[in-house]
Amino acid sequence: MTLQHFKIILFTFATIVGFAAKGLAQKAADEGHILVSLRMIGHQVLLQEGDSTSRVLPVVKEGKRYKLQFTSDFHFDPEELVALVDSVVKKSQVAESYLVEVENCLVRQVVYSYEIGASHRLDLVPCRGRIQPKGCYTLFFTILDVETQGLVQGKSLLQPVKADLNGQKGMDYSGVVIATLVIVLLIGISVYSLKQKVTTEANANANLITLGEYQFDPRNMELRHKDEVEELTSKESDLLLLLHTSANSTLERELILKAVWGDEGDYVGRTLDVFISKLRKKLDADSRIKIVNVRGVGYKLILNE
Repeated sequence: MTLQHFKIILFTFATIVGFAAKGLAQKAADEGHILVSLRMIGHQVLLQEGDSTSRVLPVVKEGKRYKLQFTSDFHFDPEELVALVDSVVKKSQVAESYLVEVENCLVRQVVYSYEIGASHRLDLVPCRGRIQPKGCYTLFFTILDVETQGLVQGKSLLQPVKADLNGQKGMDYSGVVIATLVIVLLIGISVYSLKQKVTTEANANANLITLGEYQFDPRNMELRHKDEVEELTSKESDLLLLLHTSANSTLERELILKAVWGDEGDYVGRTLDVFISKLRKKLDADSRIKIVNVRGVGYKLILNE
């Protein structure tokens, strides 16, 4: 093997690793964004029960699962729960495929679970219409990746490759491997450039949330109005996303503070009021969008579309 061959193999390997790393980075959801969305699920679950005062405890991550706990008992209709979770997940764009499990926190047994896939053909939603009795429940939310879905379908993307490489016995594979890597490199460079442009444009449009005349990009923390782009801080972005997930509904002040600032206690006095004021100014170009103060309760994002 010549030095030139070694350089080609090394560069191709680096290119493949770069593609893999980029794909993983694009799939990795912002942890804070996920926590805000899951707390919104907890908030909506209690609202369905008619409970607007009980607390949703801080979300805890256990391995790949997010644990959502409550301070009060409630009952739930599986069909309504599926619709509620799906609504929040779609608005916040935290996952395409996910698993929801409801555990009785007294006996620590799963009493209900379902799975939603990127394709609706993979949706597994049992027990529709069977209302679960009032009790102490814990919700577990797991984001499923592409690899997990492949295993569910009983397929492995690596099997055809292994079959092709192992099909020829007693041959010298060095030339085949080098030639394959060179072809991958030449095709990859041209395809990568085109795919990069298409993927960037597609991802940018998929991340946008329409707010009247504005386009809100929570992943890049940007607010776009016509040809102008306003950068948001992480807290402004989380606050606006939280308000949007419950548009035209009142969010309690305590819930907003816990969801956006967490339990560290790094907010003081009128911090929330200051951030609300900043968002109002950044949205004042469209009179149909209003963030109103519900005295003694919290805030509401009003969208008149």
